[in-house]
Amino acid sequence: MYDRIKGFRDFYPEEMQSRRQVMDTVEAIAKQYGFREIGTPALESAEMYADKSGEEILEELYAFEDKGGRSVALTPELTPTVARMAVAKQQELSKPIKWVSTRPFWRYEEPQQGRFREFYQTNVDIFGSSDPSADAEILAVAADALTSLGLTQDDFDFRVSHRDILGGLLESFEGDIETGAAIRAVDKRAKVDHDEYAELLGDAGLSESQIAEFDDLLDTPEDDLDELVAFAGTERVESAVENLQAVLAATADFGVREYCTLSLTTARGLDYYTGVVFECFDSTGEVSRAVFGGGRYDDLIEGFGGQPTPAVGFAPGYATLSLLCQRAGVWPEEELTTDYYVLQVGDTREVAADIARELRERGHIVESDVAGRSFGAQLDYADSINAETVVIVGEQDLEDDNVTLKDMESGDQVHAAVDSFPGDHERPTFDDFAK
Repeated sequence: MYDRIKGFRDFYPEEMQSRRQVMDTVEAIAKQYGFREIGTPALESAEMYADKSGEEILEELYAFEDKGGRSVALTPELTPTVARMAVAKQQELSKPIKWVSTRPFWRYEEPQQGRFREFYQTNVDIFGSSDPSADAEILAVAADALTSLGLTQDDFDFRVSHRDILGGLLESFEGDIETGAAIRAVDKRAKVDHDEYAELLGDAGLSESQIAEFDDLLDTPEDDLDELVAFAGTERVESAVENLQAVLAATADFGVREYCTLSLTTARGLDYYTGVVFECFDSTGEVSRAVFGGGRYDDLIEGFGGQPTPAVGFAPGYATLSLLCQRAGVWPEEELTTDYYVLQVGDTREVAADIARELRERGHIVESDVAGRSFGAQLDYADSINAETVVIVGEQDLEDDNVTLKDMESGDQVHAAVDSFPGDHERPTFDDFAK
């Protein structure tokens, strides 16, 4: 008997059906906005991640040398891959480029709530537009996906910020401050106690008084953002505030402003973010970590050798999204559903197969016996797969040119002429023939 590898999961049919329904919903919303599906490899050059984040990142990946002597890694995220793909065909692709992809990723880290070593997420990205409407569309896709799953404004909140506001404020303080480290500290603000947070800012170069002043600035309300511009006195902060305000105004036009809240402590830990960033949180706080996040990464394409190309995207992960949906009571029921079970009694396989084929051609889920089981065993199996209707094809009924339809919820049965079943009915049920 073999054990499952730590950090990896099995999904049996009931759970996988629910996951598939959620994934299909998210993808369908993205496609309604014109995002086109792409396929991407599971392996990439390890150098791609080391160049972007430093050699130490390889300790967090499934990185190894393949049989050809190449240093490779299982993909831990999609953004570098789509950046590489965009660079490869940059001159051929019409702008804006709008891509969507759902697939697994791998990171060698300690499993915890909503975080596994193998995880699935849907990436939604726009390349080639710096307009605030692109950021707003990403937020709109995210909001529409969640509401299509049955979530409401009471269930989730998008906490929106701008990396240049944080960076610009930090630049305004005197001293040798490591901006990247300070922003990563802000990203951890809600995850660690205040003393540890202050220590991280101190390690980044801020004095005790600067830490207190900086922390106060992060609590600036949306109506007072101009105070940040006055404090910093730089074009960087002024432009960032204007951009953030323009994005939030655009979300109103997209009909999703109600889901967005200013949160200057939302930083996103990855260094490649450059502009507006956001994270989705459970409004009740029962899901303690961010459900997912996204933002603008305008420098990444150029960093991969391409022409300067603005980009923005987000990526919901299904481990945390399932926690939110389950908490809100909208996770699809984890049970099998079957439209029809075609039950054979005696030597009736040819007729039963014809009926099953016609029902499948109408797009229904249809099962029939493939194990030579008895009448009772077949009926028990039909019940176990939640068959809505059982079509009994028996030798005696066929002698009278009939089949029997059994409604599994009520137990009621009715005869139907074999020549008129399924006939012109798109979804024939007991009620269609009991009249």
